[in-house]
Amino acid sequence: MHNSGKLAGKTVFITGASRGIGKAIALRAAKDKANVVIAAKSATPNPKLEGTIFSAAEEVEAAGGRCLPLQVDVREEAQVQSAVEEAVKKFGGIDILVNNASAISLTSTLDTPMKRFDLMQQINARGTFLTSKLCIPYLKKSKNPHILNLSPPLSLRPVWFGNHVAYTMAKYGMSMCVIGMAEEFKDDGIAVNGLWPRTAIWTAAMNMLGGDEAAKSCRKPEICADAFYAVVTRNSREYTGHIVLDEHILRESGVSNFDGYAMEKGDRLLLDGFIDDDIGKDVLPAHSGIRNRSGRSAENSGNVEKSATETDSVAVVFSEVEMVLKAQPDVKLDGVYVFDIDGEKWFLDGKKRTVSQENVQADPLCTMIMKKDTFMAVFTGRSDATMAVMSGKIKVKGNLAAAMKLDKLFSKFLERTK
Repeated sequence: MHNSGKLAGKTVFITGASRGIGKAIALRAAKDKANVVIAAKSATPNPKLEGTIFSAAEEVEAAGGRCLPLQVDVREEAQVQSAVEEAVKKFGGIDILVNNASAISLTSTLDTPMKRFDLMQQINARGTFLTSKLCIPYLKKSKNPHILNLSPPLSLRPVWFGNHVAYTMAKYGMSMCVIGMAEEFKDDGIAVNGLWPRTAIWTAAMNMLGGDEAAKSCRKPEICADAFYAVVTRNSREYTGHIVLDEHILRESGVSNFDGYAMEKGDRLLLDGFIDDDIGKDVLPAHSGIRNRSGRSAENSGNVEKSATETDSVAVVFSEVEMVLKAQPDVKLDGVYVFDIDGEKWFLDGKKRTVSQENVQADPLCTMIMKKDTFMAVFTGRSDATMAVMSGKIKVKGNLAAAMKLDKLFSKFLERTK
């Protein structure tokens, strides 16, 4: 999308903007010469997480904006209140609030410590409510005020709760703020909308969940930044109460080619979570031709000749998986993974690089329960493992993030068996 200059002189208050999607949004606003308030926790460099409020501020000013970096923990009311007051003192008001700060733990009920549960609720749901509450008195004075929450479309499908109910509750809390506040403040002309990526986005969180290999299946944060721009430049009295997907709002705005947003050229994009309308599709049609990981066209997959592994037993497949494990030291798997296939259990020991039906005397990182046909579809490239989890064909007990790290193993296995 091209810059329109509509944000010139506007003040955009963004939580969690020292890196990732939040920083991309900050830079997008800066290109319009906006005033940007970066309210985030990272004030000192972290070897595991790139970026601080100060390094992000330097980038914002280099891009053409004015920036106020503030160290803020959105769990602390006094810190948020002070940040809002400093922003108003420096820039004269607040026109746009972006609730981007978020915490994630894709763990089941029994594997979610209450400390982690509280963290997600306090940052995601409570932090969004608190920051909105404190910014609204100033937003009321703006000519075109917007609140934009980075939160998913609401759905009561059990698949979005079964694997990580605590995280879902926290993110849905942000989405419920959209619905409630849009209605509450519509007469004040304050637009309250939600934005969610249609595909996985390459951020530090995604890197921790899936490792470097996951980048091949992701889009750049800039797609969310462009979608932010498409939402907040609309008339706040006419466009409120929506929770939109980045690709959908950009298509509405005239964007038709999404190739430039991909981290790598190809057709391996993964759908993000909470996307009901695309469940069952292995990849997105944003590129020319829908293809799955084996490189076969999805529309022709029913006529593709079966691979050798598809006609073999589960034991033969796991025998080949073990060979890949031993031949690929760059596939980092330290814990134990359990595959429950039609009631039969197989134990993958990442440290010993073995797969067998002998019970490993160690607590597994996760247990993946599936039918044999799902297992075969994943290990022949006809189905994507992450999509199988999202659609409920694979049920994960334990640490879902650990299960996602098997993605690199699947890729190496498919390369070997093509």
